[in-house]
Amino acid sequence: MDRLKSTAWLIFIISVLAILYALIFNPANWMVYAISLVFIPLAILSLGLVSMARGKKEDEEGKTREPFIGY
Repeated sequence: MDRLKSTAWLIFIISVLAILYALIFNPANWMVYAISLVFIPLAILSLGLVSMARGKKEDEEGKTREPFIGY
């Protein structure tokens, strides 16, 4: 899980830097479109991965105490 979380943080940081580059330096229009099509969804998805990568310690303990009900 730590590898997933660190990869998600890295993707999020790269995405934010690319978006800031497009906002600050005003590159050509096709570059802005490419950045918005690729890096905005990646930022949203990586932020979701960061939040879902590891559950709370209380939740993990609760999962081990509850028996599996089955189908």
